[in-house]
Amino acid sequence: MSSRRRRSLERATLSDVARSAGCSLMSASRALSQPERVSDALRERVMAAVKALGYVPHTAARNLASARSNLIAVIIPSLSNAVFVDTVEAIQRVLMPAGYELMIGVSHYHPEEDERLLRAYLAHQPAGLLVTGFERSDAAREVLGSYTSPIVTLMELSDADEEYCVGFSQLEAGAAMTRKLLERGYRNIAFAAAQLDPRTLQRAEGYRQVMRGASRYDAALELLTPQVSSIGLGAELLDRLLAQHPEIDAIFFNNDDLALGALFRARQLNLAVPERLAVAGFNDLPAAAWMHPALTTVRTTRGEIGKLAGQMLLSLMRGESPPQRRIDVGFEVVMRESA
Repeated sequence: MSSRRRRSLERATLSDVARSAGCSLMSASRALSQPERVSDALRERVMAAVKALGYVPHTAARNLASARSNLIAVIIPSLSNAVFVDTVEAIQRVLMPAGYELMIGVSHYHPEEDERLLRAYLAHQPAGLLVTGFERSDAAREVLGSYTSPIVTLMELSDADEEYCVGFSQLEAGAAMTRKLLERGYRNIAFAAAQLDPRTLQRAEGYRQVMRGASRYDAALELLTPQVSSIGLGAELLDRLLAQHPEIDAIFFNNDDLALGALFRARQLNLAVPERLAVAGFNDLPAAAWMHPALTTVRTTRGEIGKLAGQMLLSLMRGESPPQRRIDVGFEVVMRESA
């Protein structure tokens, strides 16, 4: 067997990487585990050596030796639309260059799955945890109570002293869209929602508060279903609302998927939007601006939330105090042709 063949069958070691990169063993280790603490030149040499040698770090052994994990647990409710995909991608862009790897769990909006994921992931003793929202089961809260590393919450805000969070007021966002529709002259405004997670219910409460304040609230104009949100379901909800309440002149959907489905269905019915019926959504997904008519919606900065949450968690894991415990990224009501 040739020496090259024999070397290819042998697992490269960190010592081999250090020798190839022309640095000490400690420097090579730091470049891999804490890349933010070494120079760009050294990091590039070490990574070039890793690639050339095919070196694969033994993560579990490294963590055990250093008593430091490079794992970050991220628990989100869904990866089926762009909302949380954008957030996770932004988190990854912050944490991976700093030497961390993500363990991503999807709860599918089920509290019991959220609890199961927390138990499974925290058993790995991650260096940090990113979770979505504050509402969870008592058992899940108990699990979190025993976790001593930093936690940052995504998408929602809290004024509690012990919480670190990045998000916006879901209630105020729902209220802001409802106010805009009233200002445009719509009076019989329905609210339609699916999945009914805590953020959806907060938006619904914002809608209610504004409609009550305008003396226009009618509980019968709320159509809430626990079904999984989809474009097809949006079309169905439009049909149901029109059949039960033909007097409605606007529908505020809790997300863009539903609103897009309603626009497709309106076109099939030859229903004039916005002349006969206004349609509004939430999140400003990429397709919203390209619909005909273009969708009125609430723009949320999902990527910014992920970036800022990742930066906040990174500061906490380094033992630093972030400038803010609570970051409100805000939102924007985007008025387009559909309302």
